[in-house]
Amino acid sequence: MLKFNNILVAIDPQQDDQPALRRAVYLNQRIGGKIKAFLPIYDFSYEMTTLLSPDERTNMRKGVISQRTEWIREQAAAYVEAGVDIEIKVIWHNRPFEAIIQEVLSHQHDLVLKMTHQHDRLEAVIFTPTDWHLLRKCPCPVWMVKDQPWPVNGKAVVAVNLASEEPHHDALNQKLIRETTQLAEMVNHTEVHLVGAYPVTPINIAIELPDFDPSVYNDAIRGQHLVAMKALRQKFSIGEEFTHVAKGMPEEVIPEIALQLDAGVVVLGTIGRTGLSAAFLGNTAEQVIDHLRCDLLAIKPDDFVSPIALDNDEED
Repeated sequence: MLKFNNILVAIDPQQDDQPALRRAVYLNQRIGGKIKAFLPIYDFSYEMTTLLSPDERTNMRKGVISQRTEWIREQAAAYVEAGVDIEIKVIWHNRPFEAIIQEVLSHQHDLVLKMTHQHDRLEAVIFTPTDWHLLRKCPCPVWMVKDQPWPVNGKAVVAVNLASEEPHHDALNQKLIRETTQLAEMVNHTEVHLVGAYPVTPINIAIELPDFDPSVYNDAIRGQHLVAMKALRQKFSIGEEFTHVAKGMPEEVIPEIALQLDAGVVVLGTIGRTGLSAAFLGNTAEQVIDHLRCDLLAIKPDDFVSPIALDNDEED
């Protein structure tokens, strides 16, 4: 299973409150391990200052890194005093997502936590370009932490694909459930719910085929999805009351059920591809993510290969 004992927290440079670090400490206190508070910073104005020599620019960068390191140390002071193992690392890098992924590759981090923003409780979470790059390209699971308190008795909702007959979807479904249930058992025995969506009757079929009975079609599709869900829940000994199969598009069904359950996190599988196409999550995953109002844990298939290469010149 994913032990989540070598966590990288992407620090938000814009605010003192760090929900992702707080969530990492919450996990650490229950499952152990170590935490790295990581911040890639860059100020283009320093590179454009022609009046400064290369050595002076280098010293200015070192000064900024030192200031930011001390700032993070202040944010983490209470946790460190409480005995939490937190390493602080600040580097100069102009592409944050690349810096984070290269750090993951270089030091075998098994989870990235990053804060995401939400304007108010009625709006979906807002994802930045860096967030999307991490969700698409980071080889380890990415936990996007909402800047709102974790709900009381917050549940974990696993979004499963019940429609596909392709083997990699079944393997990914099982991985999502296995990792989530094992993690939930270690963290406060969190309730785990499985959610699947099935499509509505295509309007064009009903119009073009006069003898077509939409209700029969809907019943057949629902039946197939219920059978698939039953097989999944039985494999992992999950009660029927913790499974949900609903009609509609996944990007509507999954966020809505998560909201009804007052979920703390939605766990979602992202399609893994090699080569250039590894930059893509898949349309369904992206649409679901865009509608969420809670934390998101995105997990890749076992065969995922990140399109970001490890920088051999990286300094430890």
